[in-house]
Amino acid sequence: MERGKLMEELKIKASKRKVLGKRNRFLRRQGITPAHLFGHSIESQPLQCDTDELKKIVTHAGTTRLVSLKVEGEKESKNVFVREIQRDTLSRQLLHVDFYQVKKGEKMTMDVPIVLVGEAPAMKGKGRIMSRGITVLRIECMPEKVPPQIEVDISGLEDIDQAIHVKNIVLDPDIIVRDDPELMVAKVSEIVIKVEEEKPVVEEAVVAEAGAEVKAEEAPEKPSAEGASDKADKGKAEK
Repeated sequence: MERGKLMEELKIKASKRKVLGKRNRFLRRQGITPAHLFGHSIESQPLQCDTDELKKIVTHAGTTRLVSLKVEGEKESKNVFVREIQRDTLSRQLLHVDFYQVKKGEKMTMDVPIVLVGEAPAMKGKGRIMSRGITVLRIECMPEKVPPQIEVDISGLEDIDQAIHVKNIVLDPDIIVRDDPELMVAKVSEIVIKVEEEKPVVEEAVVAEAGAEVKAEEAPEKPSAEGASDKADKGKAEK
């Protein structure tokens, strides 16, 4: 299986923000997006970033890539992850971004997306489907060791029902997997189409009707009231 590869560090600049609350809309009109920095043992800090630069960072970093954040007026850059991204529901405009500061040398636990790569030979037959299990992997490691994604090579799946489990994923020795080793990641399955037998509703109805007709024919005829009256009159006349 492929190892999660580390990519070069992303960088962004920010300045301290004095505009708060509803007034943030004025910043957005100027091409500036409000942001917030927080983390363990640090005081929460309102920031602002150039919208175009922030869009690039959000696109490339997602929530799993380490970003170097340089705050104006401070000597050292901060190691952060993008923790939350807020967008307008309709326009998809970037409204706000939260940065989470981490410390080098301090392990962290997070979920990293799993990406399937390659082609499975078992998929070449007809009626086959690639079944997905978990789509993210929970890992624990140093911030600088967090891979942006975990690539899993499926080219080794040659037979139907052959599967890849968490225990088959090979990562950097410094990365600890926190998920159950037996959890399935991917599996080639055969499509099974279930055909339900249709009940002969019409035929049963016809049989029921035929049975009713037979019973009607077999039933003895009852004398009508009019016929009984005629018989009585005839008896009187004969007397």
